[in-house]
Amino acid sequence: MHEITLNGYYTLIAATLVLLVGKFMVRKIKFLRDFSIPEPVAGGLLAAAAVLVLHNFYGIVFNFETSLQDAFMLVFFSSIGLSADFSRLKQGGLPLVIFLVVVSAFIVLQNMVGMGMAYALGQNPLMGLITGSITLTGGHGTGAAWGKTLVGHGIHNAVDIALASATFGLVSGGLIGGPVARRLIAKMGRKPAMEELADCDTAGEAFNDSTFEDADRQRLITADSAIETMALFAACLTVSSVMTDFMTAHSSFKLPQFVWAIACGVILRNVLTTFFKFDMFDRAIDVFGNASLSIFLAIALMSMKLWQLADLAGPMIIILLVQTVVMILYAYFVTARVMGSDYDASILAAGHCGFGLGATPTAVANMQSVTAVFGPSHKAFLIVPLVGAFFVDFINAGILAFIVNLFGH
Repeated sequence: MHEITLNGYYTLIAATLVLLVGKFMVRKIKFLRDFSIPEPVAGGLLAAAAVLVLHNFYGIVFNFETSLQDAFMLVFFSSIGLSADFSRLKQGGLPLVIFLVVVSAFIVLQNMVGMGMAYALGQNPLMGLITGSITLTGGHGTGAAWGKTLVGHGIHNAVDIALASATFGLVSGGLIGGPVARRLIAKMGRKPAMEELADCDTAGEAFNDSTFEDADRQRLITADSAIETMALFAACLTVSSVMTDFMTAHSSFKLPQFVWAIACGVILRNVLTTFFKFDMFDRAIDVFGNASLSIFLAIALMSMKLWQLADLAGPMIIILLVQTVVMILYAYFVTARVMGSDYDASILAAGHCGFGLGATPTAVANMQSVTAVFGPSHKAFLIVPLVGAFFVDFINAGILAFIVNLFGH
């Protein structure tokens, strides 16, 4: 094998090329538009397929700078925190609580399906947790952390399985969210936003200034506002790094670094705006957050080693496919209906598919791909980032700890 390692500069160049290719593909290929496949997913999967061909036929392996991926992920989550003023959090109200209950119930179901399938296929039931909420709701970071724990419970290749499972979830979550929402919206007879705008002369009022809802909309920012915003992001990343290191060294209670980044963003925004009357420039936060989201997904997808997915044992593939079907059915028949069976509920279902199988950035990308066609959903873009990027990690950790302690002896 001949390994080619790309440093941060070349990784960033490759990611931007992947995004441009994905944008071109979505614009030109009707299938991708019809199923609302996010541009980073389209371009990233093509790049991953190219890397697979180079590996299998020419023995070439590409390694990308993962720290750059982590940095963009933290910037994205920081932007969520910096956009979450307390007045907007209050707007979530009862729907946020209901959605949290719906998501919590699905985490339990996800683990029941994983463990039940693993047992039926003659595997360690705890292995079903790896193809359950550990990796699908939890993602790569949670998968790697819990994988190390499950090694001590007799699953010797738990970390490798976890990373492969999380990768499968990231891709499948990005693929199913748009089609599920489209199917729900089609039943309502809702027309694309541009057609609605043609029917009513309200083009200027169609999209309000709300973070992440319309990533392609032009926003006017200045050099000063950009510098101020980057300083806020730098503060969030610094505090998240310091707190992660401190808690690792001095406490058994640990949180992923991105949770600290969100928390720092929330505190910064509300302290600065409430006590110092600071004029938070939401448009700049929006631009940096959306750009970071796209680059994070591009790097994550083009870094996939698809041959590792092919190496998964047959039972693992079967469980992951069943989990994908369960996610589709739950989002379609439970999430959408419980949340009101309206347009907002359809977008929430797309978001749930994204972080229920993949990650919060995937959820946001799913919702953006649909709202870009059918119009904004302020409720969904308020609720999903809060639940998917913050509350769900606490709930998932508690459920997993209970199950492992119950069955791990």
